[in-house]
Amino acid sequence: MSYQEVETLDKRGEMDVEDRDSPFDVAPDRYGLLSVHLSTDEDSDEDAPDQETFNDEEPALPPPDLKWLEELYEDDHGDVDRDGDLAVAAVNGKKRRCAETARMFKLRRNLDQLDRFHRQEEDDVLKAREELQLCRQNIGSLVEDRENLEDEIERQRAADNSVAVFRLRAQHKYLCQKLQSEEELEGYINTGLKHQELLLSEVEVELGRFSSLRQEVQEEKRVFQVLQDQKAATRLQQQSKANQHLQFKMQHHRDKQAAMLKKVEAECQKKIEEGQANRKIAAKYLKETIKRMHRQEAEKEQQSRELLEKRIQAVKSLKSNIAATQESLQVQQSRAKASAQKKEQRQRQLKESLEAQGINSIKHMYQQKQLEEIKRKQAEFEERQKSKRVEIVEKMLQEGQQEKSRKRHQALPPKPSATDKFPSLGRAREKLLRYLEPGPPSATKERAAIQLRQLSDISSSSSASSDVEDLEETLHQEVDRQSLADSLAEPEFPGLWDQNYKTLLKEKTTSVQTDLKQEEPAMASGKLNIPAKKVHGKELKGPPFISKPEVILFKDFEVGTMYKKTVVLTNISYVTNHCKLLGVSTQLKDFLSINFESPVSLSTGMSCDMQAVFQPLINEDVEGELQFASAVGRFSVPVRCTIKKCNLEVDRQFIDFGSHVVGQTISWTITLTNKGALPTLFSLDTSTCLSPETSQAQTASQVSADACRQEKRSQNTTSDDQSSPVSMGTGELQPKQESQEHPEASATGPEVIPETCVSTDVHVQMDQSHSDSGDISLGNVREGEIGPFESLKLEVVFTPTIPGEAKLDFHVKFSDLTCKPIPIQARGVAVSVPVCVVQPCIDLKICMFDRLYQDSIMVQSRASTALKLTFEVCPEMRKHMEILPKTGFVQAQSSFNAQLKFLPRSSLSKDAKKLFDSDTGVLEVPMMVQVAGQVKPVHFTVHAVVTSSDLQFDRTEVDFGFCSIHRSVKSSVRLTNLSLLPQDFGFLGVPEFIELQPDDGFGTLLPQETLEIDLMFSANKAKEYHFQLSCKSGINRDFPLSCRAVGVCPPLQLSHSLVQFGATAVGDLSTAVLYLINLQTNHNQSKQPVPPVVKDTVAPVAPRLFSFSLPEDSDISITPSAGGLLPGERCLVQVTFRPRLSDQDIKEEALRLLQRAKSLREKELERNRHAEHEAKKEVPVETGKQKKTSLTPKSSKASDGPNSDQLTESPSPADIQPWSEQYEEARASLLYAFTQHYRECTVPCFVSDGGPPEDDRQARPAWSPFNTLYLKLQCPAVQPPLVLISNKGKNVVDFHQLAVGEKVIKRFTVQNISREALDLRPSVLDVHGPFSLLNALRHIRPGEKHTLVLAFCPSLEKKYCEILEVCSQKMTLEMTLCGEGLVPAVTSSHPGGLLDFGYVLEKESTSHVLKLQNSSAVAVGFRVLLASLSPSRPQGGADSVAFLLRTYTDSQVQPTVGTQNHGGLSVFSVVPAEGSIAPGQSLDVAVTFKPDHPSVNYSDRLTIELMNKSKVCVVDLKGAASSHNMYLFGGDLLSVPIESLLPPLITGQPHLTAESELMEKPTNPALVTLRAGYSAGVFTPAVRELQVGCIRSPQSIKKSGEFHWDNVASLQQLGFSVEPSKGTVETGHRRTITVTWTPHSGYKPYEVVQTCLPLTLKGNETNVYRVTLMALVSTTAD
Repeated sequence: MSYQEVETLDKRGEMDVEDRDSPFDVAPDRYGLLSVHLSTDEDSDEDAPDQETFNDEEPALPPPDLKWLEELYEDDHGDVDRDGDLAVAAVNGKKRRCAETARMFKLRRNLDQLDRFHRQEEDDVLKAREELQLCRQNIGSLVEDRENLEDEIERQRAADNSVAVFRLRAQHKYLCQKLQSEEELEGYINTGLKHQELLLSEVEVELGRFSSLRQEVQEEKRVFQVLQDQKAATRLQQQSKANQHLQFKMQHHRDKQAAMLKKVEAECQKKIEEGQANRKIAAKYLKETIKRMHRQEAEKEQQSRELLEKRIQAVKSLKSNIAATQESLQVQQSRAKASAQKKEQRQRQLKESLEAQGINSIKHMYQQKQLEEIKRKQAEFEERQKSKRVEIVEKMLQEGQQEKSRKRHQALPPKPSATDKFPSLGRAREKLLRYLEPGPPSATKERAAIQLRQLSDISSSSSASSDVEDLEETLHQEVDRQSLADSLAEPEFPGLWDQNYKTLLKEKTTSVQTDLKQEEPAMASGKLNIPAKKVHGKELKGPPFISKPEVILFKDFEVGTMYKKTVVLTNISYVTNHCKLLGVSTQLKDFLSINFESPVSLSTGMSCDMQAVFQPLINEDVEGELQFASAVGRFSVPVRCTIKKCNLEVDRQFIDFGSHVVGQTISWTITLTNKGALPTLFSLDTSTCLSPETSQAQTASQVSADACRQEKRSQNTTSDDQSSPVSMGTGELQPKQESQEHPEASATGPEVIPETCVSTDVHVQMDQSHSDSGDISLGNVREGEIGPFESLKLEVVFTPTIPGEAKLDFHVKFSDLTCKPIPIQARGVAVSVPVCVVQPCIDLKICMFDRLYQDSIMVQSRASTALKLTFEVCPEMRKHMEILPKTGFVQAQSSFNAQLKFLPRSSLSKDAKKLFDSDTGVLEVPMMVQVAGQVKPVHFTVHAVVTSSDLQFDRTEVDFGFCSIHRSVKSSVRLTNLSLLPQDFGFLGVPEFIELQPDDGFGTLLPQETLEIDLMFSANKAKEYHFQLSCKSGINRDFPLSCRAVGVCPPLQLSHSLVQFGATAVGDLSTAVLYLINLQTNHNQSKQPVPPVVKDTVAPVAPRLFSFSLPEDSDISITPSAGGLLPGERCLVQVTFRPRLSDQDIKEEALRLLQRAKSLREKELERNRHAEHEAKKEVPVETGKQKKTSLTPKSSKASDGPNSDQLTESPSPADIQPWSEQYEEARASLLYAFTQHYRECTVPCFVSDGGPPEDDRQARPAWSPFNTLYLKLQCPAVQPPLVLISNKGKNVVDFHQLAVGEKVIKRFTVQNISREALDLRPSVLDVHGPFSLLNALRHIRPGEKHTLVLAFCPSLEKKYCEILEVCSQKMTLEMTLCGEGLVPAVTSSHPGGLLDFGYVLEKESTSHVLKLQNSSAVAVGFRVLLASLSPSRPQGGADSVAFLLRTYTDSQVQPTVGTQNHGGLSVFSVVPAEGSIAPGQSLDVAVTFKPDHPSVNYSDRLTIELMNKSKVCVVDLKGAASSHNMYLFGGDLLSVPIESLLPPLITGQPHLTAESELMEKPTNPALVTLRAGYSAGVFTPAVRELQVGCIRSPQSIKKSGEFHWDNVASLQQLGFSVEPSKGTVETGHRRTITVTWTPHSGYKPYEVVQTCLPLTLKGNETNVYRVTLMALVSTTAD
């Protein structure tokens, strides 16, 4: 059995103990929807149909088969009898067999299975009892509810409430059914309980049978545990050593990586600096190149313009030449015609004369023509020969000019001349010269040659022969190729352009030179190759004369000094010959003069002398030849003149020092020789990265001297150019020469600055190289001057200090630019001493005090003999360090090992103060090995870091205080490792009532690490505890910790001490239900075990008060949070977990978002500012106005800057208001980024010692800290899948105050932010309530939104509140709906009734304003209704007329809806027709009367109605319309009130005149009925009133109207009187006319008196009313 299996068995046993100690485990879900899993024995199910039964999650184990246990028991006893006791065998150290080990584990596993089965049976019995108890409680509550219901039925029956009786009977029936099901469940549970008790008793009997086996297994386990502990200790020690070794390797690897990283960083930094310097140099020269390119482009453009102008001039001259040529041609043609005519005339005359003489004229004329033709051809031939001779001479002169120019520019690489490249061409030229000029050229011949050359310039444009043209083209191509190679500009510094062209060009020139060498082998010696000739039968090869010396050499000349040299010419031909000096080369004419007397004849072998005098004027190398003529042919003698030069060399460029021992000094001398005649400065440079260009760096004085020398040379060259006759050549050669001179000037000019720049770099590199040169160094002579033909000794010293190979590469640099640096390499190998320590630095790493550490010291010998070694330890360390053996012998070419022992003691800091740093613990001990015969001892060092091995607790004693037996008390101690090494620790012998975490008190502490260890004390009895914990380290050191505690038994108990909520989304809630039980009773008080310490604190049996104390800003709520319990009672406690986001987190997130937005704005502003800055750089300002305009935006931006900074200043968290825009953005950001959050909290429940005192019930009762109960809550919060994104995230939809009867609609939107689709479903709202959901919920995918539409329509004046739940699979979103209904209070300025608008002219309008006042606290909506627009009013026809006449026959009041306009529009209009009145405000409603035809029957009814159908006022509208401004009002009705909408029928009438129209104008009838009263024989006069009015109108011309009655006198006879009979009426007013009838004395009863008279009204027009007066006597008249 392995160590891991034993740990698994131990942990499994500890888990079983934990299950027994903490029996409560709650895992709740949402209240009412999800089940709450409780691992307890006291749970109830009050509402069986609504709630699920609480079951244990652990499945029931099947009853075990105990046969195998009996067999194992028999085998066990048999083995014990045979082999003896297992424990005795283990103690005696006998070897255990594999079968015995397997048997022990099998026995242990089977016994554990039996124990688990026993515990399962106990749990089943407890659960069955709990279920039976809950069932009986439910039955009792149902019986009580049934009795109450029966009493209620009797009461309702006595009250004769049949509806309630039927409803209660249905409930009674439901209760009876439920009670019957509960009773059946009780019987079923009781039967199961008896069966479970029976099984439990059987298992307990079996446990008793195998008790002896259990003891044996425990003994076996103990023995096996001892063995495993020993193995584990061994493995742990091995693992610690392996860990130390691994740490050493890792530290070494880290150091190595750090060194490599530093090296790479240094190299990178060096490369960066070099790159920056190169970039600066490149930028500098690039600018110069760009300037030069611009300058060249400008020159090209100027040349192109000049060329264009030349072409224009040429075209103009061509036109003029063409015109002149045409004129000359015409003249010539006319002349030719005249001459032809004269010629014909002469021929005719000659023919006539010849015929007259008798001569054949035809024959004679033919002979004359033949003679003329021959003369012409001969002249043409001579002319052609002359022209060809002139061309040949011109070509020869051009070649000579080219040769002179090449010799003048000797700074460039030598180029073969045209004659050198074409030897056949040169030979042909010599032949032609000899043919044309057999003797030396005279002055006349030179002038002739010049004239011929001028003629050739004139005739060069004409056509020439093909062979001459080909020769000329060939020459031009060669010269152009050479000039192209010379004119290519060299790059300013290497690296930008490749040097491919020059290499190709060099290859081509070398190939051409090799070809020329093959063709002309004699050209190398400077002699002219002459074809072989035969003289006297012998073939002559080579020149006819030889010179001694062969080459006339003037070496190392100085300007201004004359040099002479004698030359002997010897005839080597086979015939007598003569020698004549033809001339000297052109480049030598100014410096060389020849004294030579030509001999007449020289036999073979004879010689003659010649003296050459050389007087140099310029300091340049000059080459040429002396040309001679002989009888055999021409020959030449080369002449060379060289200046003083430096020719430097060393005798050795590679120095090999060989192998030498460290400490020796070896020197080597090299010789530097100057074989030239010019002195120079030299210096030794050890930099290895010199290029050929930078190696030519000079000092300032040398550079200036070279510049002066170069300037003089250029002046001499220009003077030579001016004096030379090359300028007389063709114009095509001069540009080529200029192009050849320009690269030289450009190459020499700008090179001065780079050389000086590079020289500084060279000096820096020299300094670095001197400092880093290593073991090989240079001698004292590092720079100086070497004279002409002088030698110097340079010393190189090799001093090896470190074994290994040493290298040094250096250059010998010279101030002369023509001398290249000479590279020299030095190599040497350093060999160490014969005896050395293989590991010169011994690192013991980290060591602890009082622990022994060992290491091996290996000494290696390379000597050929044995040597004696003596190890010495400093006196300070002899108590702590020892080397064994102290003396030894190491054999030849072998090694010797010594043992180093290090045992640091606590007195190390006192003994070795200089070697040991007590603060850091670093120890550095210098050691040495004395070698016999070796003066220098071998040193090595021992390094170590010495540290302590102590473990320290932060306190010496732990006091747990009072601890309830139903809970655990946790206390934390801090264990610190004071060592620099990791240490293992473990608490051994821990009591069963103590639990250590983490890892059960075992672990490893890193160096200087502090670990917090939790000590959990669980009292199993009410008593005092004193115990000690022992912590052992990995090196078996013991560190004790004292502990004490007091165990108490509280009076109250929670049914569950742990509540595990399910994953609850933010905004959702989860609920768990538990019970608080008072375990005390009146009978069991004396049975409570009370320790002596707490006897005084236990109170007598009394009601216990409790109070839950929740933490601040907690998401937990407990109902009830406080209360009291009598002995034996229990209280249901509901715990709700509602996770939410804290205001502080939201405000911090808002600040973070504001800071982020601010940073983004700043970056954008910086980017824009940078872009504007770049744009301003690119676009230059041209005028001053533009500058001013460009400055104004800056000032404006500068002025806007502080304001923008003030606006973007970040607020503090207190400035962010809840539910503001920033607050909502931050809340949404937290919700979208919310991750799972787990939180645990412990809620204390304080329990009093008893009730308040009897004398003062308001006093605060006493509370005991050890009676406090603790409820642990595990609250995991997750991201909500459904969030509210409208209404500012609030889950309260407030409809505020609303008038009763009105309806308001609000919307809120939810969004699915999860990764799964959600099915939404709402809860059911109150059907009779004011709230309603107007749309259906649907299935929404991730990221989708859905809007819910809610309506609020209150019917009563009260406050409403309701909860709407939006349910999904993972959460329920609760929305609180609230609102208040108010009865509106709206009044009108018009009380109601009749509103008469009076008379109005047709098609004009008048208005009246009604003011509505809202006195309520809410806005009230209203609408204005007109009866004429109501769809329910009676429409036209006879029925409506009859309806109206039936109602209004005897009344003067018109019907509701009277006459309407003919146009279809309502005659009465209202503005506004509907609207809303704000609280406490008023609103004007304008009623307008606008008729379109005359009528007096206009009427309508106006009703102002609120939204709840209540009426504010009802107004009857009445009005009349007239077509004239004067009207008559009053009298009786003569027609029905309702008119037809059809226009009146118009019949055709004859035309009337004005008078007849006036006389026969229709009149308006009017009827006035007068009823006089008669009572007691006395008549009461009848009085009626008529009113005449004048309508105010802007169209009326007159301001007043008139009226008068006609035939008033006739009225008096009948008893009528009218007052007034005439008068005037002002506009807008009425005048009352009173008509009175008094019966006369002879009046007969029931007689009707009737008369008719006209009433004339004069206004804008004259109207006549025919008024009929009808009078009678009525006895009923009032």
